[in-house]
Amino acid sequence: MGEQRLHLTNGDVAAELLRRSSVGGTVLPWRDVLHEGPVPGGKTLAELSGVRARYLAEDCGFAPYRRVLRELRERDAALEESSRYDEVVLWFEHDLYDQLQILQLLAWFADTPLRPRLALVCIDRFPGVEPFHGLGQLTPAQLAGLLGGREAIEESHLALGAAGWMAFTAPDPLGLERYRAGDLSALPFMADAVQRFLQEYPSVEDGLGRTERQVLELLAESPTRPGRLFAASQAREAAPFMGDWVFWRRIAALCAPPDPLVACTPGAFAFPPGGADDARFRRQALSLTPAGEAVLAGHAVHPVRETWLGGTHLAPGRPAWRWHRAGGHLRDCTHN
Repeated sequence: MGEQRLHLTNGDVAAELLRRSSVGGTVLPWRDVLHEGPVPGGKTLAELSGVRARYLAEDCGFAPYRRVLRELRERDAALEESSRYDEVVLWFEHDLYDQLQILQLLAWFADTPLRPRLALVCIDRFPGVEPFHGLGQLTPAQLAGLLGGREAIEESHLALGAAGWMAFTAPDPLGLERYRAGDLSALPFMADAVQRFLQEYPSVEDGLGRTERQVLELLAESPTRPGRLFAASQAREAAPFMGDWVFWRRIAALCAPPDPLVACTPGAFAFPPGGADDARFRRQALSLTPAGEAVLAGHAVHPVRETWLGGTHLAPGRPAWRWHRAGGHLRDCTHN
């Protein structure tokens, strides 16, 4: 009997391709948009999954809470059984979505005394696939061909994962900034991913995170429809990481009263696409409001909404962490 492997990957598309490939073993998709919503530190995997299920169901509307919680619990239980395998292989990409999942998994394995042999497949390109965005672009045979080049996960990887996860889930984001500036050579895509995450903090200059500002800049060039806007925003990313559903939520927030920065016609912005409302979703036209024009021109600062970025909760009465675009660093603007 050959070696038994557990393959962990970033979602259902890559998981299905791996199942259809010749790699064998069990495939477990690691579903969670960790760059969105609360990811507080100091919690067990089960406790954090409860927090994430509530957010993904009630705030994001991905699926009913009980279903999301059940799926996360099943995922966690499968991970808890990983010690029965000879090897666990992590299959991920270079973008923010995947790199945060790598941190979570490495931190979990670092804290698990009984663990199998660990390996990592993590790429940012593939011959003949241009532009390369992710494993889901490859064929099953191409994926299987990557297995032989997998990298053994050593204690150095686990230590970096644990440190990065602790920094990401901390209430004070300065630790994550320090982590990004350290030696991350064992995880070569991590520094850029963390930098991209930090750019989602509201900026000192206008109160917008990078994604929000990209939306306004694109609409300043030309009013457009939701699908085209999503594609154009993705094209501005060196490593696209945001799914369309998350992007639509950002658009809905920019359209929300009392001072919307984006206008939608006809009527209020409606999402997600699909089903009976798909035609209505696709017909919508998005444009800048006068308030959006003022913020983009630097004549106004958009009020920061209550939100979470990893373990940092941005809300009234809490430190006002802001991203300084010109300097490329975080700043506490609480008393400014």
